[in-house]
Amino acid sequence: MPDQSSKRPKRPRDTNKLAHAVFLEAIGEAPEVKPEKEEDSGKNPAAVALGRLGGLKGGKARAEKLTPEQRSEIARIAAAARWKKSED
Repeated sequence: MPDQSSKRPKRPRDTNKLAHAVFLEAIGEAPEVKPEKEEDSGKNPAAVALGRLGGLKGGKARAEKLTPEQRSEIARIAAAARWKKSED
């Protein structure tokens, strides 16, 4: 999932600067957002692709290997954790 912050630049907190930024967006003269290059991240692009590939199929492959009893137990533990969190 792409990072939401990469779609538009951060807006200023100062009221006047914010109004100016909104005005520029409204008239279509907002500064363009330049996407970060993969090279700048310091990560190996091949490793990123392999990690993404594994991440895409990992959950589905794990779910297929689980028995219905195992899935039920995992769901029970997750529900208990959610209820415990809401009590605190």
